[in-house]
Amino acid sequence: MWTVIQQIFPYAIIFTIPLLITALGGLFSERSGVVNIALEGLMVIGAFSGALTIYFLQGSMPNTWALWIGLLVAALVGMLFSILHAFASINLSANQIISGTAINMIATALTVFLARNITGSGNVRITTGFLPKDATIFGINLSNIPILGDLFFSKSVPTTWFVLAILLISTFVLYKTKFGLRLRSCGEFPQAAEAAGINVRRVRYSGVLISGAFAGLGGGLIIVTYAGEFTGTVSGLGFLALAALIFGQWKPLGVLAATLFFGLASTIANVSQVIPELAVFPPIILKIFPYVVTLIALVLFSKSSQAPKAAGEPFDSGKR
Repeated sequence: MWTVIQQIFPYAIIFTIPLLITALGGLFSERSGVVNIALEGLMVIGAFSGALTIYFLQGSMPNTWALWIGLLVAALVGMLFSILHAFASINLSANQIISGTAINMIATALTVFLARNITGSGNVRITTGFLPKDATIFGINLSNIPILGDLFFSKSVPTTWFVLAILLISTFVLYKTKFGLRLRSCGEFPQAAEAAGINVRRVRYSGVLISGAFAGLGGGLIIVTYAGEFTGTVSGLGFLALAALIFGQWKPLGVLAATLFFGLASTIANVSQVIPELAVFPPIILKIFPYVVTLIALVLFSKSSQAPKAAGEPFDSGKR
């Protein structure tokens, strides 16, 4: 069993990272009071724009530069696309669920249309990506650390540490800065926040734009770490990230634990047929396992969930 865990865990972490950064983006949006179920569509936009950027840059510059520039473009395009959701939800006081659903539909249709016109196939394939390798620091191979080395530091990619750094910074920003306090107050009692002199609409715009950047980055990470090709979908990972956000109780460390759990479940399903110990289970059971676990988790924790009180409610400054 330990051998199986050692085989699976490094790949589970790679699969978890796009989920983590996307769920973290949803955390910023919902903490500000705007429900963002457009995470799926924003991931699709990020995956497409990142893959297309790398597609045109590969061969003209070092591969590592092309990959990081592709991730940067994915985050920027995701942020720009999220303005649609912010404008509809904040300026027009539209239903946030409908607005997010519309963006999911637009993103899928638009990216497939553009991909077909640009590449002729509807897919965008890249020839390079981040290759898993043992993590080192000051020349020391961290994978040699007993027990933890095989799990966390073998077959790792640099984007893993980059996203974990973003997680730590985000935790600090949310709980130790004025911006984080204002963001959380806008998601709990926006009228009181406005009375204290906070521009609620501006703060909510910030939360949605951050969520767009993080979700776009999550889509780009899928391309450069394990997919290698944009196919018009991210296989529901945006919705899985939303479930992890709820499961994690809208807290950064809770989100980390939830996404790692879902990432591990999904990895087991994906590699089950190449690991003899798992091949004895019917493939269909392992394929649906992550989604069944998600539903069960949401049912069990729905009553104890402590969502931001004003999440999903249009801001009305005259309401008390």
